[in-house]
Amino acid sequence: MTVFGVVLSTLIMMFAWGDLSTARAEVRIDITRGVVEALPLAVTDFHGVVAPEQDVGRKIAEVISANLERSGLFRPLDKRAFIQTAASLRVRPRFSDWRVINAQALIQGNVKLQQDGRLRVEFRLWDVFSEAQMTGLAYFTEPANWRRVAHIISDAIYKRVTGESGYFDTRVVFVAESGPARRRIKRLAIMDQDGANHRFLTDGSNLVLTPRFSPTLQEITYLSYFNDKPRVYLFEIESGRQELLGGFKGMTFAPRFTSDGKSVLMSYAKEGNSDIWRMDLSTRRPTQLTKHSAIDTSPSAAPDGDQIAFNSDRGGKPQLYVMDRNGANVRRISFGRGRYSTPVWSPRGDLIAFTKQTAGKFHIGVMRPDGSGERILTESFLDEAPTWAPNGRIIMFFRQTPSDNKGKGGTSRLYSIDLTGHNLREVITPGDASDPAWSPLIP
Repeated sequence: MTVFGVVLSTLIMMFAWGDLSTARAEVRIDITRGVVEALPLAVTDFHGVVAPEQDVGRKIAEVISANLERSGLFRPLDKRAFIQTAASLRVRPRFSDWRVINAQALIQGNVKLQQDGRLRVEFRLWDVFSEAQMTGLAYFTEPANWRRVAHIISDAIYKRVTGESGYFDTRVVFVAESGPARRRIKRLAIMDQDGANHRFLTDGSNLVLTPRFSPTLQEITYLSYFNDKPRVYLFEIESGRQELLGGFKGMTFAPRFTSDGKSVLMSYAKEGNSDIWRMDLSTRRPTQLTKHSAIDTSPSAAPDGDQIAFNSDRGGKPQLYVMDRNGANVRRISFGRGRYSTPVWSPRGDLIAFTKQTAGKFHIGVMRPDGSGERILTESFLDEAPTWAPNGRIIMFFRQTPSDNKGKGGTSRLYSIDLTGHNLREVITPGDASDPAWSPLIP
């Protein structure tokens, strides 16, 4: 059974509470607008009878509250202002008690340890002003999985209020960095999207870069230097097994899975020239997609698999290009001032994120696949390596901050930002971090 399957085999969604067909709730957030006023809501501790239940119930509420607050769309109210107790909420909310503290939505729940050792977690989301239940679900799981239940509940609330899928039940793989600049140790690391459950996947004996998730969530492809030569590897998360991808005689780098997970796109440098190749994972047969005297790198396939975005200096400086899946019909899509790199297709297929360098600054931006609608979201000394949340609304990247005016030293941290260019947040990691990759939603 897989690492993810261990959790899923013990997590079962049971039923919806209440007559939702009659609930016509008015609480709604339009996340397509540039600036959204955060929705004030109350997240109560999930009620439990005995101390272990109460402890889990409190922690579940804390994770839900933190998830929703970090999205920038919700404003959890201070629990010290609550009038009604969690115990009395089991009967029915006194909506006047919640209106008086200006809560527009209310989240309540219950936690119960079953005789077979499993944990039953129930929650309800209420519209305070219409006094209607918006959604309600119950889950059975092992007690150790309480945090994942909290993420799944957060996703359900996000989707019910915004109309779009959440992104909380996900993981992030990244490069954890430590040590002095000239002897930098870079290890693969993985964590939940909120920074919890952090662990290292490699020991740091070999330099690693650009990890990317497979759509199946069970494998990561990444670049590793072995004997000072860059090679593309596959890493199986459950077993820790590492496998060299292909027997190329030159350098291979910038790997990324195709959307179906059956192939890996990468750059292959031969005799000083770099082109885009595809490696079929079942046959291990490579196919060359570009053949140009310029440097072609950083391939990223569209969600439908029909097109590939990549970076090339064939126009004189690094710009973004798109081609058909077989390498035909190459066309340039970036025409702004500066140097463009690291294109990454949105999971929705509507946008391509990129890194842009201009006027001594680095930026994270987005544009449509035809190059129109370019928007810059960030600016700093060094912003790089965008990766999308699975709902296509949030972008994570890493930011390097220099320690002196010559750009030396400093720190490297992960950040996230909303597609609108608002809600910039640091993603907390134990130390320096770079090259993040966001997983799909865990099935």
